[in-house]
This record gives sequence, C-alpha cells and structure tokens, in this order.
Amino acid sequence: MIVGYARVSSTGQDHAVQVERLTAAGAEKIFSEKQSGLDRERAALDECLRFVREGDVLLVTKLDRLARSAAHLHQVVEALDRKGVGFRVLDDPSLDTTTRTGKLVFGILASIAEFETALRKERQLEGIAKAKAEGRTGGRPAKLTAEIKAEIGRLSMAGESVRKIAGAVGFSKSAVQKVLDAARKGVGEKEV
Repeated sequence: MIVGYARVSSTGQDHAVQVERLTAAGAEKIFSEKQSGLDRERAALDECLRFVREGDVLLVTKLDRLARSAAHLHQVVEALDRKGVGFRVLDDPSLDTTTRTGKLVFGILASIAEFETALRKERQLEGIAKAKAEGRTGGRPAKLTAEIKAEIGRLSMAGESVRKIAGAVGFSKSAVQKVLDAARKGVGEKEV
C-alpha cells in the first residue's frame, strides 16, 4: 500500500495540492496536518508512522514536508526501514529507498548528518575550552550585581516593601525576595 503524508506549516495554508499529487501518484491512504515542521510532536506524522506496515511505501511530495533536518530524516527513514517500509519523494526521484540508488542516497545523507553533528559538537567543545581559558564560566553574566543586592538590602532596612524595592531596582518581586532570603540565611552572593 502507498501511504501519503502531507503537511503545511500554518493554519492559513492548504495542503490540498499535496493531497491531489499524492492521490495521483497512487496513495491509498493519506495523513495530513497543519503544523510547523520544526515541531517535534506531530500527531498525524506519528499516526502515519504507526500505521505503515511491511511492504508499504511512505510517499511525500517534498522532503521538507516530512523532516526538519537531515538527522530527523535519517531517524524517520531508519524507523521505516526497520518496519520494512519504503520511502519516496515525488519531487526528487533519487530519494526512493525502494531502489538501490535511493538507499545509497540516504546512506550519503545519513553520513552528512552524522558529520554535521560531530562538527557542531567539536565547535561547542572548542568554545567551552576557550571560554574557560579566558576565565569565563558557562551561562549569562549575573544581572543582580553586588551593587544592586546592596541597594535591595538598604531599601529593605529602610522598611520598603518587596513590591516597592522591585520597582526601584527594576527586578521582579521574586528576584528581590530571593536576595532578601539569601541575605537572611547568610548565603554568599554567588549562590543567589
């Protein structure tokens, strides 16, 4: 059985053209949804992947209708392959896992995805090492400086309410309360 999957990114768009093309290409059952491809949870895609059985072929009009990245594409196609399900893309006949050439193309895409992931991780580790060498630790610099904390303490000693202190220093009431609680407990500035 040929099973189609159609997706558009927003509710203002229509996937009717995709559905027509999938039907014309022989899709007997079509799953469709209006949701961003960046969303990890896509109900119709999940249902479609549960529905397909050994010997079926999953058909999409364009590759970006299915996957959000090369890595995601590889995951989906690998899951299909484990179930004995083929995969084809109408607009790119070379992406067809029912043929030897199509399987080769997917192997190359998978290798590229792994390579990209390794490069990202390498760059990330290099950035962390550089930051450490420069004396920077992770995260954003603290916005609640020692001066602001001192001002919070001064205003509190003067009898101001947490709400008024928050307005005066430009931080939320919860942030001010945390500073005051830490000061009462004798917690150091680094822990606030």
